[in-house]
Amino acid sequence: MPLPQDMLNQNEDLVLDIHPHWWYFAESVGVLIPAVVAEIYIASKIDGGFWNFLPKVSAGVFALAALWVGWKYVLWRTTHFAVTSYRVIYQKGFFSKQGIEIPLERVNNVNFNQTIIERILGAGDLLIESGGQDGQQRFSDIQRPQIVKKMLLEQVQLRMDGRTGSRTNDVATQLEKLEGLLHRGAITRDEYEREKRKILDA
Repeated sequence: MPLPQDMLNQNEDLVLDIHPHWWYFAESVGVLIPAVVAEIYIASKIDGGFWNFLPKVSAGVFALAALWVGWKYVLWRTTHFAVTSYRVIYQKGFFSKQGIEIPLERVNNVNFNQTIIERILGAGDLLIESGGQDGQQRFSDIQRPQIVKKMLLEQVQLRMDGRTGSRTNDVATQLEKLEGLLHRGAITRDEYEREKRKILDA
């Protein structure tokens, strides 16, 4: 289930859209596997007598574990970590939605943490420091966090270069118009110099 296209603004490109790493299922699957083993063992060994209630108990535990895995899968499918040409988007939830958006121009630093197991599996946490109110956001179970970090920083740099280039072009246009006014005699030399300083200092 990809990120809905209606979440993107005009001229906004989707660079990365990933679900959590499969390590996200570790706890629920870690409960389901013993529940399956117990269910099979008890069903084959218990046949009446005092322990007759155990098959029902094990079946109940197995059902709950299976439901937990199923629910985690639904949440996994509806959880997105996305990087666009303008921002970072994190969205999760099925019935109720929760989301975080960080404009690229506010991203100050990006780090990642991995335990030994996560490093082997290619999972980890991504930490984004931004100029917003929250300061730092942690995103868990990110696939290949070192690669995601690299891609994110590349987009931040492209965004900064684009904004700098736009401002440079805008300043050049304003100065060109101002110089035209001077040549036509619409403003004096002093007015020209004063307005020029305002444009360059802006």
